[in-house]
Amino acid sequence: LDVLRFAAMETVRDDGQIFSCDVSPQGKARKIFTLREPLNCSVCITPFNHPLNQVAHKLAPAIAAGTPVILKPSEKTPLTAIKFAELLYEAGLPGPMLSVLLGAAAEVAEPLVKDDRVDVVSFTGSVAVGKRIARTAGYKKLVLELGGNDPLIVLDDADLDLAVTLAAEGSYRNSGQRCTAVKRILVHRRIAEEFTLRLVEKTREYVCGDPTDEATRVGTVIDEQSAIYLETVVREAVTAGGKVLIGGGRKGALLHPAVIANVPRDCRMVVCESFGPLAPILTVKDLEDAIAVANSTAYGLSSGVITRDLGKAIECVKRLRCGTVNINEVPGYRVENSPFGGIKDSGLGVKEGVVEGMKQFSFVKTFSLPW
Repeated sequence: LDVLRFAAMETVRDDGQIFSCDVSPQGKARKIFTLREPLNCSVCITPFNHPLNQVAHKLAPAIAAGTPVILKPSEKTPLTAIKFAELLYEAGLPGPMLSVLLGAAAEVAEPLVKDDRVDVVSFTGSVAVGKRIARTAGYKKLVLELGGNDPLIVLDDADLDLAVTLAAEGSYRNSGQRCTAVKRILVHRRIAEEFTLRLVEKTREYVCGDPTDEATRVGTVIDEQSAIYLETVVREAVTAGGKVLIGGGRKGALLHPAVIANVPRDCRMVVCESFGPLAPILTVKDLEDAIAVANSTAYGLSSGVITRDLGKAIECVKRLRCGTVNINEVPGYRVENSPFGGIKDSGLGVKEGVVEGMKQFSFVKTFSLPW
């Protein structure tokens, strides 16, 4: 609902600018004004995770900007998108403003991405597909929100109760299927043992099972194939010297939340994005080492830092190479109208969020008048 409310608010906010031309010796007695105009057509491609919110993230700013949308939801979770579109139509959205197309990506998404009539493609999904879109889209605007390998840095002055709570919530909520989930826990070696013991105990609180049961805190991942992949990267980490302290068992698409200690820094689990309820712990020597490890992967989406030291917090804000740094909070914390997006393999630095999204679904026109 926040996405829709903020988008509605933005429709009545004028971000136009005025420039006085007589500030320059070569200027004239004129003023230049700016206004925003909608694009002709946009294509939005959304993933399976958060199937309602991800769709709303695309549609709300596009509609608020006045730009028609062709929506291609994930073939794994299409029904939510269809129902949302029906509700928008019932609320009065003109039919030409939204079309929903279903089908395999190669058959539906690829022709849309290449079509010259499309002015902007907004995509959330994997790095491989995002880069393919960048290669094939041609001359149009691109908004690519790709994967994340988000670290939670726990420094030696951290509030351990807070750190453990954020590590568990960041790793296990939504079964870890979020681009901004905690994927790597970088803990100062001085407190690593105590932190690990507490995280193991905290993990016991996360009841696993049927996603439709209200008592369940960690349900299945999207399908059994994804769970098998997660099981595989856990086994690889163990073979390389890691130790599973709790969880990690699999039954079908259900993978129990796992705490893995002594994880080598070059394991696939922590070098690549593991989209599931895993909490790999890597010990670091100091702040310098933590920043180096955090920056060492190809991703640059979000990060969290747990510390009581404002100086260390500011140093992390300045030196972590990612789109978001949250102090004493999970990497994924945000509000729906704030800018969101990553760098490196996580994105092109183009931001989403309602305000920034409306900019991507529109263009700025200038006009001048005698003054």
